[in-house]
Amino acid sequence: MPRTFIRCKTLFNGLDDEVLRDQTLVVGNGLFCFIGPHAQAPQPVLEDEVIDAGDHFVMPGLVDVHTHLVFGNAKSEEDIDLHVSPEFRALRGLFFTQHVLAAGYTSVVVPGDAGQCSIAVRNAINAGMFTGPRIAASSNVIANRQSLNDWFPSWVGTPEYFTGRLCATREEQIAEIRRQAKDGADVIKIAMDGAHFRENSEHIAAFTQDETLAMVSEVHRLGKKVAVHAYGREAVLYAAKAGVDVIFHGFFMDDTCIEAILESGSHVAPTLTMLANNVEFAQDYEASTKSGYAAMQRRVIDIGCRNLRRAHEAGVPFMTGSDSGFAITPYGEWHARELEIMVDWLGFSPAEALRAATSVSAKMMPAAQRAGSISLGLPADFLFINGSPIDDITRLQMRENIRAVYLGGRKVRTQVPGYDPNKVSDFNTVKWSELHTRQRAIEQGKRPAAAAEPILTPRIAHE
Repeated sequence: MPRTFIRCKTLFNGLDDEVLRDQTLVVGNGLFCFIGPHAQAPQPVLEDEVIDAGDHFVMPGLVDVHTHLVFGNAKSEEDIDLHVSPEFRALRGLFFTQHVLAAGYTSVVVPGDAGQCSIAVRNAINAGMFTGPRIAASSNVIANRQSLNDWFPSWVGTPEYFTGRLCATREEQIAEIRRQAKDGADVIKIAMDGAHFRENSEHIAAFTQDETLAMVSEVHRLGKKVAVHAYGREAVLYAAKAGVDVIFHGFFMDDTCIEAILESGSHVAPTLTMLANNVEFAQDYEASTKSGYAAMQRRVIDIGCRNLRRAHEAGVPFMTGSDSGFAITPYGEWHARELEIMVDWLGFSPAEALRAATSVSAKMMPAAQRAGSISLGLPADFLFINGSPIDDITRLQMRENIRAVYLGGRKVRTQVPGYDPNKVSDFNTVKWSELHTRQRAIEQGKRPAAAAEPILTPRIAHE
């Protein structure tokens, strides 16, 4: 079988901080079968292909462990769950995989969606029907009262086509885990807390420690990975003690949580990109500003970065995720901003951030799809980058610097197909963003200011 030889002046393998020089990669049957100095490399034969990477920085394909592939760049929870069918969401997700791949992300974890949407996208790609990134697929987020994904009022509930699946009893929780495992989910996500607080402003965990242990144990027994949404101390602690694979966010963790994470071997994926974008890009007229959402995100960043920096200094392993799939984090646009944030806000070196975004994050992928490093026997997913991300980590955010994307040793023709949001993403029926009173019209200069009422002197009646 023909092989592919890649001559590299500069190689980052995703495992070590050091950049290797003058290396040859040999790919056979889609896997790396030789990695080493030019002088030690086997010689190509006539049918082999030889590629000179030139001055490009060669590195593994990137991994995003928090990409909501079927959310459609949603502007609201209603956009996620109400306006289009699960079938349309799956087709839309397949469309947006092209945007993700063009950004250099050859693997993504989809942490929760409705039914079998991301499972269907994964299966279509794995079957060779379409070209796309490797996908660790999921199904409905397991939610409880006080959970993030139980976000609609009780009189609406959580119908089957919603992203969240309300599981209020242990029997329901275990049954849902078994259902998802049967349907082929790679990752099962649990919403460990939401926007419910005690009087001291501490987040309330949506599940008890015993419930969390039971769910995580069952997921692992069935050979699947566990991801959790957890902002608050209590939820992070329960998740860490249960040994989940990755904790998303963890902003309000304390030292006890850090110790539990180190003991269990769990990972943390802060997913600060969405918060950073909300703070930076929110405008006065946007709902995120008017509702106080952007200000809340700023507060979470301030507190979370202090706690996450302590966790990093203590040796907690980090993965990278962007929360792509929302209007503030569109597909293919901001995935790599998480690396810049880790360097600038959390004290990572560029090489540490690159390892987090490759070999460490790849641990959330199914074994057969586990790329993420340039290692013998692994799928040959790699990138040619214009310039070194070690010197400037922001290079990965500019799509024009992603000069070539290889999947399984084959160069992929990346594309970013355009689309009409009104037909693909924007189905929300909200028609007005505020209450248009007469006073508001005056404040906007659309009506003259009200004339001052004359002060009337009371008339005194004379007898």
